[in-house]
Amino acid sequence: MNKKERAEFVGKTLDALFPDPPIPLQFTNTFTFLIAVLLSAQCTDKKVNSVTPNLFALADTPQKMSQIPTEKIEDIIRPCGLAPAKSKHISALSKILLEKFHGKVPSTFEELESLPGVGHKTASVIMSQAYGIPAFPVDTHIHRLAMRWKLSDGTSVEKTEKDLKKLFPQAEWNRRHLQIIYFGREFCPARGHDIAQCPICSQIGASSATRH
Repeated sequence: MNKKERAEFVGKTLDALFPDPPIPLQFTNTFTFLIAVLLSAQCTDKKVNSVTPNLFALADTPQKMSQIPTEKIEDIIRPCGLAPAKSKHISALSKILLEKFHGKVPSTFEELESLPGVGHKTASVIMSQAYGIPAFPVDTHIHRLAMRWKLSDGTSVEKTEKDLKKLFPQAEWNRRHLQIIYFGREFCPARGHDIAQCPICSQIGASSATRH
């Protein structure tokens, strides 16, 4: 298969296995979704979902969160890792949302990425999953699978995002992001991966590399 054929096969397989992939993070509104995505950096979705109910019970809006002491936020989110930095980001962005955005989570990349702790990947997740605007968030798992499936060369996350956007129609980007995450968890792990048993790797001559 050439790269285009591999992408088409990947898309068909993902649609068959995960036709309507749910958002793995738990949230109640766009603000809590933003916080959950921020917390997911270098942390599993499962761990984030175990921590956020306690945090959101205290504060589920920028107004409420801005009034919670940073130390209290840090104590609650400690299991997610990087708690000192993440708690400061959460407190600061809550205040900025009130001061600059009337308490609303903005819906442009430029405005989202201006918020403390919000990088391009986090902004892409919000744009795609909260606002339905086509984006292709690339985390380490998607970066790894794109290289394994020979859809990108693995040189950088930015290059992977650019390559995947070229290979898949824009209308598919938002669901492809989620589908690849779910596929990686269930069929295509970084280590101990059995290519022969993988619905995609077994068919497209995937790379056995696992360094990403």
